Amino acid sequence: MQPMLQSYLQDTWVTPTATHESTSATDVRDAVTGDLICHVTSQGLDLAAAFEHARRSGSPALRALTFHQRADLLDAVAAAVRARREELYALSARAGATLLDARYDVDGGIRVLRDYATRARAELPDAPYLVEGPAERLARGEDFLGVHLCTPSPGLMLQVNAFNFPVWAPLEKLAQAVLAGMPTVVKPATPTAYLTEHLVRIVADAAVLPPGALQLVVGSVRPALDLIREQDVLSFTGSAATARTLRTHPNLVARSVRFNAEADSVNAIVLAPDVRPGSPLFAAFVREVVTEMTVKAGQKCTAIRRVLVPREHELTVLDALSAELAGVTVGNPAAEGVRMGAVVSLEQRDDVRRAVRTIAASGRLVHGDPDKVRVVDADPERGAFLDALLVSADPDAAAPHEVEPFGPAATVLAYRDTAHATDLVARGLGSLAASVVGDDLDWTAAFVQEAAPWHGRLHLLDSTNLAQTTGHGSPLPALRHGGPGRAGGGSELAGIRGVVDLMQRTALQASPRFLDSLRR
Repeated sequence: MQPMLQSYLQDTWVTPTATHESTSATDVRDAVTGDLICHVTSQGLDLAAAFEHARRSGSPALRALTFHQRADLLDAVAAAVRARREELYALSARAGATLLDARYDVDGGIRVLRDYATRARAELPDAPYLVEGPAERLARGEDFLGVHLCTPSPGLMLQVNAFNFPVWAPLEKLAQAVLAGMPTVVKPATPTAYLTEHLVRIVADAAVLPPGALQLVVGSVRPALDLIREQDVLSFTGSAATARTLRTHPNLVARSVRFNAEADSVNAIVLAPDVRPGSPLFAAFVREVVTEMTVKAGQKCTAIRRVLVPREHELTVLDALSAELAGVTVGNPAAEGVRMGAVVSLEQRDDVRRAVRTIAASGRLVHGDPDKVRVVDADPERGAFLDALLVSADPDAAAPHEVEPFGPAATVLAYRDTAHATDLVARGLGSLAASVVGDDLDWTAAFVQEAAPWHGRLHLLDSTNLAQTTGHGSPLPALRHGGPGRAGGGSELAGIRGVVDLMQRTALQASPRFLDSLRR
């Protein structure tokens, strides 16, 4: 009999009260073999007590620390996870991840913790709060001044995370929350909840955080939405549809709860007209698309879904991408030579199939078959495997700009001119990221001016930086991660700005004597 996945509440591992046969419990299966891993439910969990524990124990303990002391906590968490990361790699394979995919998730989370610890020591004072900028004179004399004071909120962060980054996502949000003096309750997505559970178990075993600073709820947290208060933060990563539902929850609206959403988007890459087939820049463009289609089997919120190319290069691009994708071996991540594993579940596989068929109705499938795939060392029916799927579609059709196949799929769209290209990108109605590949500075600058309002991040690749690029799909701690419109309208990371955004900014009007005392 497979276990009922535990939650970590009030510094204790708790088993839900539902039985294995309960209709409230969800079966979670191995993405590669289809074998049952565990059951997930939150039935019988005392979420109200858990939230109070965070506010009464975790919050005071974190708020009493200085930024530099909180940074020490992040370093300790990073060291604990790094010491046992091989365990997370092994579990990641059950979610269909190759070793490269697992490192992207696990090591990426460790790097974010360390980055934020370093930034806190360099950019924030050794104090529990932050006084922003020089004082403003508010009267004719010098004895009445104004500043902004950023203090920790006496609330908690409820993380509601997506399935695709079960390690990086909770650690990325934890890093900012801890520095802001805020305890965290993590709610992982059910398909990969066992990975986040093991991550929290590693941190709990290390005993490096104050009591109440980190808790875990597996299963539904719908009842918890009524428990959120004015000083709390709800940080959501997932679908745009769910973000809309959460944003309008009556309790969140009534209490003006801070809500941050990072939602799905149909991210694009644009090949500029000056790039010639056969050039190093063209090869870099092809690599970028193939990488985004195959890393984590395309299950990244930043992955490229739309590939915009000049009409005269459309066929060449399709041939080049098809040739590269033909060399991608799909199968058991543990098998030698496998480059792409499974998507997270059979349900996710079916969702991708439906999305690709919808988009292909306005064009044609160029590479791959949604219903058939050759796999290595696995059963293609029991495992959630997909071929890399490349579509060529009518650029003015609605589906490529509205439907996101959250898996190893992308659509090539041929644009007529610059105005057509910028219009097509904007039809995504807000994206997390877009890339532009080209050496023509004037063309790129004009494109950026039109495209920037629709994007959280623009990745501009030219012949001078292609050897150093961090890639289209990689969010970086120093830069904003989020996007307007469909992408959720939220913001994460962005260096220390992301920490301060979680704190309460209060305008102070006072004497220089008092303000000087705050900076000591």
